Amino acid sequence: MSVTADASAYSKDHPFPAKVTENRLLNKPGSVKETRHLVVNLAGSGLRYEAGDSLGVFASNRPQEVDEILQLLGATGDELVMLPKAPAPVSLREALTSRLALAGPTRKIVESLAAKATGTDERAKLAGLLAPESKEVLAAFLEQRAFVDLLAEFSGARLTPQEFTDHLRRLMPRLYSIASSPKVYPGEIHLTVAVVRYQTNGRDRVGVCSTFLAERALVGITPAPVFVSHSHFGPPEDGAKDCIMIGPGTGIAPFRAFVQDRVASGAKGRNWLFFGDQHRATDFLYEDEWQQCLAQGSLARLDTAFSRDQLLKVYVQDRMRESAAELWAWLQAGAYFYVCGDAKRMAKDVDTALHDIVMQQSGMAPEQAAEYVKQMKKEKRYQRDVY
Repeated sequence: MSVTADASAYSKDHPFPAKVTENRLLNKPGSVKETRHLVVNLAGSGLRYEAGDSLGVFASNRPQEVDEILQLLGATGDELVMLPKAPAPVSLREALTSRLALAGPTRKIVESLAAKATGTDERAKLAGLLAPESKEVLAAFLEQRAFVDLLAEFSGARLTPQEFTDHLRRLMPRLYSIASSPKVYPGEIHLTVAVVRYQTNGRDRVGVCSTFLAERALVGITPAPVFVSHSHFGPPEDGAKDCIMIGPGTGIAPFRAFVQDRVASGAKGRNWLFFGDQHRATDFLYEDEWQQCLAQGSLARLDTAFSRDQLLKVYVQDRMRESAAELWAWLQAGAYFYVCGDAKRMAKDVDTALHDIVMQQSGMAPEQAAEYVKQMKKEKRYQRDVY
C-alpha cells in the first residue's frame, strides 16, 4: 500500500495499515479492570481527524481459536471458501482469522448440525434444542456458546468448510472514541480501551478488538487496519462557551481530546469534568493529567465518583445532583453538556438527573423541563456519544 496517500485514499472500505506505537496499562496494580492507553501512528496515511471523532479498527481473531475450529472441522485452513460479496474465494484460515466473527451462533447452525448428526445422543440433544417448546432453552444455550463450542459438543456432525462459514457473520470494525486532539497530536491517535475478558460455558472469552489491540497488535510491528469515523460529537465551535463533560470509565476518552483541543486553540470557556470508576487508588484514568489541568486552570472543576470506595455506591449522576445549583447556573449561562460512555444504564441515569436538576433549580413543571432539555439538544448544547 502507498503511504504517500492523500486524505481520501484510506477509508472504511480501504483501511490504513497503522502501527501501534505505545500500549500502556492505565489501571494500577490491584484493579479488577484492564484499561489501556494506546497510541496509533497515522504517519503517511493522509488521514485527518477532529476532537470527538472515532477510530474504526478492523481486528483479527485469536489464532488459537482459529486453530481449534480448523481441527474440529478436520480442515487444514488452505481450503477455499466463498464469502458474500467477495470477488474471489479466500482460504478458510484467512476467512476465520480476519473476515468472519466467531461468536454469536444462531438457530440455523443447530439445524445444520442436526441434519448431519450421526450419533443417537447428539441427534436427541439437537432435536430437543430445536423443539418448538424449547425456544427459551435454545436461546440460553446459544448465549453461553461461540461457534467453536458447537463444533466441539457435536463433533459427530461434520460440516464442510463452506457449510460452516455460511453460518458466520462478517467481522465488523469496532469504533473507539479518540482520546487526543489533532492540534496536539496531528500524526497520531490516542485510544482508551477497556480490554474485555470473561468466561461462559467453562471457556475463556475475549473482546475480539480490545484484545487484538492489547495483545496481538504488537507495538511497532503488527499492522492494525484503521479508518477515521467522523462524528456529530465535538467541542463548541465558540471557544467562549463553557463545557460540562460526563465521562465515567472509558467514556473519559473524548473529553481528554476536548480539553487538549480547547487549550491548544486558546478557548476561554470553562471546563467541568465528571469522572467515575470503581476505586480511586487503582481506576482513576489519566489522574496525573487531570490534576495538572486543574493546577493550570484548563479544568475549572473536576468531580469524581468512585463507586466501590464506600459502603453506598456513588455514581456521576449523584455528583451532578450534589452540585445542582452550580450546574444549573452554568447551563443558564449557555454551557454545553456532553455525555460519553455506557448507553444502557449510565447515560439514562445522567439524563434523568439532568431533567431533575432543571426542574428543581428552575421551578419548571416536568413538561417544561423536558422542553428545555429538548431545546438544548436542538441547539447542539446537549450531545451524547454512547454505546
